[in-house]
Amino acid sequence: MTDLVTDVLRQHAEDAFAAELAALAARDDRPRPERWRLSPWAVATYLLGGELDDGTVITPKYIGPRRVVEVAVTTLATDRALLLLGVPGTAKTWVSEHLAAAISGDSTLLVQGTAGTPEEAVRYGWNYARLLTDGPSREALVPSPLMRAMADGRIARVEELTRIPADVQDSLITILSEKTLPIPELGTETQAVRGFNVIATANDRDRGVNELSSALRRRFNTVVLPLPASLEEEVEIVTRRVEQLGRSLQLPELPGGAQEIRRVVTVFRELRAGLTADGRTKVKTPSGTLSTAEAISVVTNGMALAAHFGDGVLRAGDVAAGVIGAVVRDPAADQQIWREYVEGVVRERDGWQDFYRAARENAR
Repeated sequence: MTDLVTDVLRQHAEDAFAAELAALAARDDRPRPERWRLSPWAVATYLLGGELDDGTVITPKYIGPRRVVEVAVTTLATDRALLLLGVPGTAKTWVSEHLAAAISGDSTLLVQGTAGTPEEAVRYGWNYARLLTDGPSREALVPSPLMRAMADGRIARVEELTRIPADVQDSLITILSEKTLPIPELGTETQAVRGFNVIATANDRDRGVNELSSALRRRFNTVVLPLPASLEEEVEIVTRRVEQLGRSLQLPELPGGAQEIRRVVTVFRELRAGLTADGRTKVKTPSGTLSTAEAISVVTNGMALAAHFGDGVLRAGDVAAGVIGAVVRDPAADQQIWREYVEGVVRERDGWQDFYRAARENAR
């Protein structure tokens, strides 16, 4: 029989990093909030990485300001919910998942926000076959992930909060302020037990989709996840995630990866900032976000190309098409921006002639 835990395409954080979580729990002698698997210090160590006194290495899950993680963890230890805010690709979902895994041992209590998310996804629904047969009852009620988290004292996650319709968003207010979920059909309620809290994520660029009401915003402590501060930091993030994804997809380790990762990240950062790394040349900014997550996707796709259709070495030609696809979102405006960047910056850069040729060959 297939081992479903090891053969799944993407394991939940609590499964993929079970050994690290167990090692932290075994060495963690600091105070823990009720129903937390780890102390706040250990949760932060799990996210930021470190070495335990027995030599166990905890790999970093988030590379960024330590204070951001400390504030996020501390918020969850209080009665305030946490809102992770940032532009696309700043690891909001990734941080949310790992926080839930470290605190509750379960990152799956998730509501995915969309324009069509119904109120039942936040509150509860009904098994209509049982409802028609037996009438309203606990057995006919289908609890939402938030309702289950309240009853069990665990962390619930709400992804893309600003994509959820405003009236559905507001159903969170009572849950977050009163820590209770009324069930008027049964004349009862579900009260949150200690350990319950909510992590929501929202995209900076989507704030106008369904702006949060001031009443709901007050129920959250907002933590902004910044873009990587430096080229080296972003290269490290991309390298780590590409290695993890490569193992998951069973891609071989390829020579040339470090050089192409650095080039992809350099291109993304320069076009994002509108300025070359040396500060000497201004460039136009395309319409896309050019996030760290997109850089990871470009390099991973390049690795697959090199492994299956190349010579086993990650080369400029393997990543060039992906870079162009990420940059040129608006064929009219972005194509011209990309062409000017290639001819004005890439062409003149020492050691980039192979990337220049690949960019020219893959131009649309």
